[in-house]
Amino acid sequence: MTRKTSSGRVLGARAFALLTSIGLGAGAAALFLQFGAADGYQMVDGVRAALVLITTFWLAWGAMQSVAGLISARRPAAPLTAPITTRTAILMPIYNEDPGAVFARVAAMDDAIARIGLTDYFDFAILSDTQDDRLGSEEERWFVHLWNDRHQAARKAEGKAPRFFYRRRRRNTGRKAGNIQDFIETSGANYDFALILDADSFMEGATMADMVRRMQADPNLGLLQTLPRITGARSRFGRAMQFAAGFYSPVFAQGQAAMQGITGPFWGHNALVRVRAFAESCALPELSGPPPFGGHILSHDYVEAALLSRAGWSVRVDPDLSGSYEEGPENMIDFAKRDRRWCQGNLQHIRVISAPGLKAWSRFVFFQGILSYIAPLFWMMFLASSLYAAATAPEPDFFPEPFQLFPVFPSDQTSKAVSVAVGVFGLLVFPKVLILLDAVLRGRVSQFGGTVMALRGMVRELVMSSINAPIMLMWQTRAVLQVLRGHDGGWPAQTRGDGRLTLPESFAAGWWIQLWGIAVILLTYSFAANLMLWVLPIGVPLVLAPLVIWVTSQPSKPPVFLTPEEMALPRVIADFHRIMTQWTQTTAAPNAAAVGISV
Repeated sequence: MTRKTSSGRVLGARAFALLTSIGLGAGAAALFLQFGAADGYQMVDGVRAALVLITTFWLAWGAMQSVAGLISARRPAAPLTAPITTRTAILMPIYNEDPGAVFARVAAMDDAIARIGLTDYFDFAILSDTQDDRLGSEEERWFVHLWNDRHQAARKAEGKAPRFFYRRRRRNTGRKAGNIQDFIETSGANYDFALILDADSFMEGATMADMVRRMQADPNLGLLQTLPRITGARSRFGRAMQFAAGFYSPVFAQGQAAMQGITGPFWGHNALVRVRAFAESCALPELSGPPPFGGHILSHDYVEAALLSRAGWSVRVDPDLSGSYEEGPENMIDFAKRDRRWCQGNLQHIRVISAPGLKAWSRFVFFQGILSYIAPLFWMMFLASSLYAAATAPEPDFFPEPFQLFPVFPSDQTSKAVSVAVGVFGLLVFPKVLILLDAVLRGRVSQFGGTVMALRGMVRELVMSSINAPIMLMWQTRAVLQVLRGHDGGWPAQTRGDGRLTLPESFAAGWWIQLWGIAVILLTYSFAANLMLWVLPIGVPLVLAPLVIWVTSQPSKPPVFLTPEEMALPRVIADFHRIMTQWTQTTAAPNAAAVGISV
């Protein structure tokens, strides 16, 4: 395929998704305006129609990504076989993590590289931003444990162990982005590429090698992003997210790849970057003013992708790259904490979207990220304006003219509102049904236990997401309002473990959501009782929020939400569990100074 043909397909995919989404949004707004103005047009009817336009456009845009993904789906590219001639640093930034688990992941990935005989081409760098001195000392102890363990394994195999490096910054300036920038500036010249991971990342050795070969084959490629699969979930919430990521995300990612082309995404981890490109293009500015809109850029990954594209480098996501994994939050509270940071980071992009020289698509990506967090406000405004419209609607006048003998009944436009509601629900369900049908036709359902198990997982995930959505909407709305009020959420450490919550913990996190649910139902009953059936699917989950938070945090086991990684545990993850078991059975790790190793 020529570059011109590829560019034409990208523009075609963008035009299809954008025009279809605008058309569906405009059509829904027109129908709703007819419904709202049936008893006489009021300004609130125009406001509601505008809100319907925005929210329907946003839902349609997501649906069109899945359609683009299904249309553009291709067979996985054949693995390249060219010899690796470059050096790659595998970077694992950590911040207040369990050091034993972190270094066991490194050891498992080291084994994966050793199995394919490429240890000479990869080094590991554990980049600590931990500010707790006690935990920092534990990291040093476990680093020595890793060092000794790896060199013993190398001696047994009569091979060369890859080099390992550990350093801890006393001041975590710039947070994760600053951590990586520090490595690039001090050690980047020793490497051609850098594979950026998170503390919970896994990657197979063959996947790393394939990524390096793809970047070697394309000298213009500045960043290559994989689609990480979520693994290790144990709770109902976590397993539902794990199933959704495994079943739906590949199709959405393929649609995203089709629309973004070489102006693709960076999600901050499980991605390979060309060190020279990153060093020349991605030094992030510190925004003027205090947080949340000033200071260091939190959602740095989107900005770094935009800066690479601005400098002429290709940024690509290859969804066909398998063997890339991460872990996810196990309960709604942990998800909301992480989402709070993403919310602040995405809204910070209001300061970045007008930066000079950015490509138009990069600016549109920033707009998408901003809209994804502002959209809940539009839904809340729509609900409030609908209650206001119902409460202030004029009484029907059956005899508008003096001395009129026969009544004039107002036109019943309820079917228009029902059509919009059905359409909105369809935009939520339609992509998932299409993905299921495609998975059946392509045989992909076999990886999820067959058609019946995949259908069962899809239905359960749909029910759970429908119940969870109003609760998550409240958290997102609060996050946006906090940012707009100037509250800095900081960068809280990730919570690991099974995520199980107690009922008091769940109530402490969700009581205020419950109060809002009660208020919404009472206001609807008092001022717009005719809307009660429409409000209950939102109000009831809000009233039950503490119970929902608690129930979804409890353990859930297969066969519910079965995924390919549970049917056949990836080798690198199996090695991680084996190493963790071995290490926990050994004595305490030695002190670094005792064995003369510099960290």
